Amino acid sequence: MKELVEVVAKALVDNPDEVVVTEKVDGRNIVIELHVAASDMGKVIGKQGRIAKAIRALVKAASFKDNTRVDVEIV
Repeated sequence: MKELVEVVAKALVDNPDEVVVTEKVDGRNIVIELHVAASDMGKVIGKQGRIAKAIRALVKAASFKDNTRVDVEIV
């Protein structure tokens, strides 16, 4: 899941070198934290959070077959 979020985020931002994705595993729950440059924050969140919701939906669909719960936090 970490790689999926990283690829999508790097495609969206102007500074792909500053994209950092960390993953914390707690049993069947996974928290993915996405760190981007301050100037790219709006591009990752999108208008009314549409892009952030789309990223979360994509990760949720990908994690469905693994029977895990994945949360994506944009920091």
